[in-house]
Amino acid sequence: MLKKFLQKFCITIDTIIMLLGKGASFLMPVLAFIVSYEVVARYLFDAPTIWAYDLSLFLFGYIAALGGAYAQQKRSHINVDILYLLVSPKVKNIFNIISFSLGVFFLVIVFKMGLLKFNEALEFDYRRQSEWAPVMWHFWLMLCVASSVFAIQLIRDIIEEGYHLFTGSPLLEKDMQND
Repeated sequence: MLKKFLQKFCITIDTIIMLLGKGASFLMPVLAFIVSYEVVARYLFDAPTIWAYDLSLFLFGYIAALGGAYAQQKRSHINVDILYLLVSPKVKNIFNIISFSLGVFFLVIVFKMGLLKFNEALEFDYRRQSEWAPVMWHFWLMLCVASSVFAIQLIRDIIEEGYHLFTGSPLLEKDMQND
């Protein structure tokens, strides 16, 4: 019964993270269009925009931050292979649990700082120091969402690694996991 609950939890998190990651990837063509538009406006028509740089900066931040959990899900982050490849699967589980736990700790701090900055940005109407001067609260809100989602992905991974460490069998079969 516990195994079924943990499997359902992991599959649900996998689905949410996959949808967020792929959703964030749809922002990349928008970012490319904005940058291209600015280049054409600036160099062909000598009419630079006041908003393209700020908007592209925000979009890049959104893509990178929201894509972090998806990259974790796909195990695309950097790993120190010198030791990792030489140890047994149980030791790999321990390494993963330790590193994922440190990641959760760091992301909790990022979330708390992002929440403080979000509240400050709302209270004091923080704006980016540029000619367009867009508000900044949305950026801090996105940072809170992205750190929460990434932490949830890491917690999901800790559960999976811990299950494998204690039972010796995988929680999810490879064909059950999202591609």
